[in-house]
Amino acid sequence: MDTETANSGPMPSDWWHDHFDLFAPELAVPLYETLKEMRGQCPVARSDQHDGFWVVTRYEDVMTVAQDWATFSSAHGLSVTKAPTVVRNLPVEADPPEQRIFKRLINPYFTPAAVAAFEAATRKLVTRLIDNFIEVGSCEFMADFARPFPSRAFFEFAINAPAEDIDRVAYLASKSSTPKDPEAAQCWLGLYHWIKEFAAARRQQPPRGDVVDAILAAEIDGRPITEDEIVGTVQLIILGGLETTASALGLMLYRFCRQPEIPALLRSRPELLPAAIEELLRLDGPFIAIARTAVRDGRIADQPVQSGDKVLLYWASANRDDAEFPHPDEFDIDRERNRHLAFGVGPHRCAGSNLARLNLRVALEELLARLRDVALPDGFEIDYHSTLTRSPLTLPLTFTPGARRL
Repeated sequence: MDTETANSGPMPSDWWHDHFDLFAPELAVPLYETLKEMRGQCPVARSDQHDGFWVVTRYEDVMTVAQDWATFSSAHGLSVTKAPTVVRNLPVEADPPEQRIFKRLINPYFTPAAVAAFEAATRKLVTRLIDNFIEVGSCEFMADFARPFPSRAFFEFAINAPAEDIDRVAYLASKSSTPKDPEAAQCWLGLYHWIKEFAAARRQQPPRGDVVDAILAAEIDGRPITEDEIVGTVQLIILGGLETTASALGLMLYRFCRQPEIPALLRSRPELLPAAIEELLRLDGPFIAIARTAVRDGRIADQPVQSGDKVLLYWASANRDDAEFPHPDEFDIDRERNRHLAFGVGPHRCAGSNLARLNLRVALEELLARLRDVALPDGFEIDYHSTLTRSPLTLPLTFTPGARRL
């Protein structure tokens, strides 16, 4: 049983019925209990916050809206979540047929076969990071492992970017992903300029055969790709490659501490790890919501939606809908069907899902093998970064000390 969720209690009904605010810090801990109440009592709610928007919480409705791109556009989103950047994130902020052009451009570099080539180097990186703290018997997991791991893996293996830029770009990506952060606007601008400089440098280098080369050489409808389209496409894969995997790892280790029977099961039956990752992503997915804009009149369940209305889809709620998942708040390794939406659904389903799964599997294989008796400090209370993505801000862990390997 998810004890944190069960004990937190939902937000008041008048708040979520009429005044739902995705930016409210007090929503972070009781998120899942609040969404549960909404699914049962008001599955399509109308909020008066941020100039008004709909909140969609049931699995069936979220699936319907996400797949109906002709009615619910990704090109506009929810005004309060729009990034203060000068370029679009591509292909996310585009609709078909334009969206398909950019998706086809990057997809070949993130197939299962393509990312499998990174496994040996990924495992060596994971081993090196664990070696940094294994002898001490404690770490701040987010700072020492969860955030540096996907940053370095992505920079070194996926886009061949300078290692000395990793920390800076990871910081810019993290801040840019937090819309109400006071540094967000400046970090978007910093990320934009870094990508322009990176692209210019790569043009002067021999081809690497990676996704960056493909983007730089691309033709869009018979014309060369523009500078802004290059920045927007690289920007999206950076944001998708860094922050969400770090968040997923933090959420998984936090659950391991609260439910030690899960890591015990996975150590005794390691063949269950791929299925466990899918169930953990269903329960604690880092990508919790996404925005759409109605471009024509339509309906969501029994609610009429007008052209121009903003719509917020809660993947996190759909993934715990008991109409789709029996006993949805429980970790069930034997779940017969797990059509979770942690990577989205429809045209904008995450292109990097295969890379994310590889990184999560390799990381958890090594963490489970080497970190025993993982625990949180007495009295620890989790604090989340939680808006459209969700992540523990810090996660101090203790464990039985071990030996370095490298």
